[in-house]
Amino acid sequence: MKIMKMDRQHVPQVAELEKQCFSDPWSARSIASEVDGPLSLWLVALEGEAVVGYVGAQTVLGETDMMNIAVHPDHRRKGIAQTLVMELIRELKAAGAYQLTLEVRASNENARKLYDKLGFAQVGRRPGYYHHPKEDALILRKEWSI
Repeated sequence: MKIMKMDRQHVPQVAELEKQCFSDPWSARSIASEVDGPLSLWLVALEGEAVVGYVGAQTVLGETDMMNIAVHPDHRRKGIAQTLVMELIRELKAAGAYQLTLEVRASNENARKLYDKLGFAQVGRRPGYYHHPKEDALILRKEWSI
């Protein structure tokens, strides 16, 4: 597996993975707008030429919001999400960011266990944040020294 910055050639595969993994997927157009976004950092996990996972984030003044993360259903439970988040944090630190915040469905136990393992702490809750199905989001944050 190889981790690299997302480029335009990855957009169709990332958009397809969005459709497979989320009830409200981002469009290919929205994903493509992140490729050259000055605030954006999106990474893909590749097996050969196939995108098997990705993570996307935006940073403003050292504070980063993880926008999306997904791993292809056939490639889950292999450490891909953990590798993506760790590489994202490594690149964010190198760029001078000092925190990463994200929302996760309250019912997503697997993701919550991963974020707990990586040192994220719950800092809030957004009632009714998710639709299809309607559900609260937990706000998690990880901070570090730069």
